[in-house]
Amino acid sequence: MNQYETVFIMTPVLSDQQMKETVEKFKGILTAQGAEIINEESWGLKKMAYPIQKKSTGFYQLLEFKAEPQVIDKLEVGFRRDERVIRFLTVKLEKYAAQYAEKRRNKKSNKED
Repeated sequence: MNQYETVFIMTPVLSDQQMKETVEKFKGILTAQGAEIINEESWGLKKMAYPIQKKSTGFYQLLEFKAEPQVIDKLEVGFRRDERVIRFLTVKLEKYAAQYAEKRRNKKSNKED
């Protein structure tokens, strides 16, 4: 299994409940395909560098997971079909990027303690 990281931006007009439902939907797609979710971060409402669909802000969400390559196609089809998602990017993490992501997670968990 490869390690992947996906960041998606949801439209800013969603309520808090709708945002959580959207995230759960995509986590469900991943787990149904046998993926293992390693990390999940909600970055909150952020200003974008340029307007997308006449919106200048969006809810950012990061999911880090291990999955087989064919799972990515199903996930991205789900992103394209959902009107609540305005942008997404999925990246395969190579060895050094995966180590960096783990360090970042550990540093973040130490700050919260």
